[in-house]
Amino acid sequence: MGPDGVHSFHVSEEDADQRLDHFLRDRFPEHSRSGQRRWIDQGHVLVNQERLKSGYRLRAGDRIEVKPLESEPLVLEPEDIPLNILFEDEKLVVLDKPSGLVVHPGAGNRSGTLANALLHHFRAISRDESLRPGIVHRLDKGTSGLLVIAKNDQIHEFLAAQFKARTVEKEYLALVYGKVMPPEGRIELPLGRHPSHRLKFSTRSRKPRSALTEYRVERDSRAFSFLRIRLHTGRTHQIRVHLEALGHPVVGDELYAGNRWRGIVDSKLRSDIQTMDRLFLHATRLAFTHPGGEQLCFESGLPAELAGLLARLG
Repeated sequence: MGPDGVHSFHVSEEDADQRLDHFLRDRFPEHSRSGQRRWIDQGHVLVNQERLKSGYRLRAGDRIEVKPLESEPLVLEPEDIPLNILFEDEKLVVLDKPSGLVVHPGAGNRSGTLANALLHHFRAISRDESLRPGIVHRLDKGTSGLLVIAKNDQIHEFLAAQFKARTVEKEYLALVYGKVMPPEGRIELPLGRHPSHRLKFSTRSRKPRSALTEYRVERDSRAFSFLRIRLHTGRTHQIRVHLEALGHPVVGDELYAGNRWRGIVDSKLRSDIQTMDRLFLHATRLAFTHPGGEQLCFESGLPAELAGLLARLG
C-alpha cells in the first residue's frame, strides 16, 4: 500500500481472465462484496488508469489501483457458541461441527461462526490468519462432521503440510440421488470456479485444479444411493461437484441438485427432503499424524436427522 492509501496490483498470467470484482474479493476478504462493488462504481478502482465495470475480465499485465472507501471491517469477536469437542491437548483440538455453523466470517456471515466460538473457548489458538484462527481446513455450512484445529502457528503449519501432502485420511458419508453404478469408483475431474455462476464450482472451469474422489456404495435403491467417500484432495465443493458430474448430486444440495426432489414418488419423503435445511453430507472419519508422532484417528456417526432420514428409506 502506498502512502496515499492506494493498493497497487499487477495482474499475472494466473489471474488473467478473472472478473475484476472477483479479484478484489480475494484480496480484500475483510470487506463485503457490496462494498467492493461500490468502490468500483464510485471510481475508487482503476484498471490502467480507467474506470471499468465489475465484470471486466482482467488481462495479464493490467495495473489495478484500489483506494478502499472507509467501511466497517470484519472484526472477529469471541462468542459463547457450544462446541462438541472430541479431543483436546496443548497442541490441537478435534471437534464435531454441526450443520448450519459457518466455519469463518465473511460477507453475509460477520458473526456466529466457528471462528468466533474458538476465540471464546480457547485461550491459545493459532492466529495464522486473523479471521480464521486455528482453522486448518473447512467444511461447508451445510456439512457436518470432523475438523482439526491448531492451537498455535507452528502446529498450524505442521497440520497444513499434511493436508497439502495428502497424507490426511478424510472419509464422508453422503446420500445421493439415483442408483450409482459401478458400486465403487474414482472420480478424477479437475475443478475450479464456475465460468458464469459466482457461487458454484465446476468441472468446466477456465482454471481447473486436479481433484480426486473415491466412493463406495454402502446401500442403494432405484432412487437413492448411500455412499462412503474418500477425499484425496480438498477443493471447494469437491464432493458436491464430482457427484453432480457423475449424475448423482447430494440430497439436500439446492445449489447443485436443484429441484431433483420433485421426482420423488413418496409424498412424505418428498416433503422431508424438500424442507431439509442441510446437505446429506457428513465428515465421518479423520486420521492424521499428531505433532508428537503418533497416528490419530477419529470417527463421527451420522447426526440424528440424517440417520432418521436414512432409516425411513428402509
